[in-house]
Amino acid sequence: MDLLLWRHAEAEDGEDDLKRRLTERGEKQARRMASWLHENLPKDLRIVVSPAIRTQQTAQALKLPFETQRKIGPDACVSELIAASGWPDARGSVLIVGHQPSLGRLASLLLAGHEADWSIKKGAIWWLSNRLRQGETQTVLRAVIPVELLD
Repeated sequence: MDLLLWRHAEAEDGEDDLKRRLTERGEKQARRMASWLHENLPKDLRIVVSPAIRTQQTAQALKLPFETQRKIGPDACVSELIAASGWPDARGSVLIVGHQPSLGRLASLLLAGHEADWSIKKGAIWWLSNRLRQGETQTVLRAVIPVELLD
């Protein structure tokens, strides 16, 4: 299984966290990453997105169908992200468009074996794979793509 973690692009400040929109810069970041993703997306992809407006706008840049899951919003815990993705047993690949700190904590759990406050930059993608080697399950970090590298 492949699991792609996409942190929403740069967003405006605001009182109502769920209603914060992408800035002009954030919209540009989302379009750049969406372009890279279109060239590199794995087959059989399911896209799961937080209900926050900024994550919805980020995902919309892909111009692909996605599902919204309320449980992976800004206050999501790692177990909710794991449940939404079906890690490690889901068929195909899953792209989660979400938030810090939960995305960073999920990455640290899957790669280091415990939750830590790892930071995923706004607009960046972390791509992980689960594989079986010699009877042992392994998590492999396939790529970390900050949007700044796509300029």
